[in-house]
Amino acid sequence: MITFLHNRKRTTLRDIDPDTTVLNWLRGPAGCPGTKEGCASGDCGACTVVVGEAQQGKMVWKTANSCLMLVSQLQGRQLITVEDLARGQQLHPAQQTLADHHGSQCGFCTPGIVMSMFALQKNAPGADRHAIEQHLGGNLCRCTGYRPIIEAAHALCQSPDNDQFQADSAAIAQQLAQITAEEQSATSELAGDGHHCLIPKNIADLARLYQQYPQAHLLAGGTDLALQITQFYRPLPLLISLNHVKELSTITVTDTMITLGATARLADIGRELQGDIPAFSEMLTRFASCQVRNQATLAGNLANASPIGDGAPMLLALGASLTLQCGEQQRELSLDDFFLDYRKTALAPGEFIRAIHIPRVTVSPSFQAWKVSKRREDDISTVFGAFNLHHQQEVITSARVAFGGMAAVPARALACEAALCGKPLSETTLAAACSALDKDFSPLSDFRGTSGYRLQVAKNLLRRYFMSQLQGSDLVEVSQYVG
Repeated sequence: MITFLHNRKRTTLRDIDPDTTVLNWLRGPAGCPGTKEGCASGDCGACTVVVGEAQQGKMVWKTANSCLMLVSQLQGRQLITVEDLARGQQLHPAQQTLADHHGSQCGFCTPGIVMSMFALQKNAPGADRHAIEQHLGGNLCRCTGYRPIIEAAHALCQSPDNDQFQADSAAIAQQLAQITAEEQSATSELAGDGHHCLIPKNIADLARLYQQYPQAHLLAGGTDLALQITQFYRPLPLLISLNHVKELSTITVTDTMITLGATARLADIGRELQGDIPAFSEMLTRFASCQVRNQATLAGNLANASPIGDGAPMLLALGASLTLQCGEQQRELSLDDFFLDYRKTALAPGEFIRAIHIPRVTVSPSFQAWKVSKRREDDISTVFGAFNLHHQQEVITSARVAFGGMAAVPARALACEAALCGKPLSETTLAAACSALDKDFSPLSDFRGTSGYRLQVAKNLLRRYFMSQLQGSDLVEVSQYVG
């Protein structure tokens, strides 16, 4: 059984298949067809909804792709859809502003755009065009020529946020707190059609359950796991939700270490690391879309073990390590030793990632990362490069270089690093390091790029980074000139 708020209505679900997406629940049992299904893979944004959470007695509203969100993830939260915005015949400002700016054409994607605008006003009042384009990057519709949509979002962000949700914020937070307080057991369960989702409330129960049921799928953001249901039609008979294990969601920054809890959301990590590792934070804005970043986790990106995952190359270059837990036992593992083969990691049965650690001593002020993909927003990498060099008096003292999309796993370029360490910052060193990449990688060819293309791109990224160090100049990024 799970309990949540659908708008302001307290809703309890029993005997429902935990594999049910929020989108299918809305369009089916809930009878709310305003939320549309476009791609069912989190790419188009037509199904965008807003999910509210109470944080320190206040409401925080974020967008999510309802096609990638399972109903169990609604426990203790508020769900807002396009049907919930208007008050009688009076449209919500997000709806009215979009209509006034002629920002709808066929209208199919309009509900998702409206929900993104709704959340944008609440999270980024006064947003400029760059921030607006980043926030709407997961709504791929370009009907109307797109300009009216951007102008509507800009106009909305310049107006005061005084809608009924803002006025009722404290009362909504109190309702959600009451739902949380009413939870009796340490672990709740949602079951239906022979499928089960266990929802532990603390890390001890999580460890016990996962050790007892190592065949279960762990559900955090679910932005990749849900594709098993929506794209491959594979049932997930047993899920263990991590969303209510508070110990996993913390982000801690000290003088010596940055520790990211396993369920810390990418959007939150990006905000926290803006000052400490700005290039890391900036690159997270290239990760999927705002809707996905609001739900997805960095630990999930690692455990997925995709060779083209965006998080792993950066963490490898930064010398990250992991805390893993199985039952009551914990162990530390360097990320260098985590990826064993294609989609295979060092995680033992019943073992999960508890935290990610980045030692601050390894973070160079010149750390940089780049993603090469077909689209800027919401796309998969062809090649991802991360570069972390320390140098003194024009001599490289340490080098960590890592790539995604170049091998069966995200990997460091060890021959390249050897060609750099102890060498002067010079064109000769750069040429040797680029040649060493041929020893490090023999990438495959696929529809995203040939082997030769990937190698050349990797060398070009290294050259770009190296020249910035050689010349001591700031790099020019296209995104700096958007808007």
